[in-house]
Amino acid sequence: MPEATLTSKGQITIPAEVRKAMGLTAGERVVFTRLDDGTTVMRAKSRSIFELQGLLTPVVNQRKVPIDDMNIGRG
Repeated sequence: MPEATLTSKGQITIPAEVRKAMGLTAGERVVFTRLDDGTTVMRAKSRSIFELQGLLTPVVNQRKVPIDDMNIGRG
């Protein structure tokens, strides 16, 4: 299993084996996500928010719900 050492400046070098498996190249960004169990996941930030434009299609002929129906149980 590859491992890295944290420098005094808080930096690490991602091992070549991991960079290759993740398809990382110089200058690319990675994202760290801390899970509830204490595990930290590192993933490549491969998409810009702008690349998601047009991903969702608008819903047509959607039934409208009156406000009164949304407030059921409130009172």
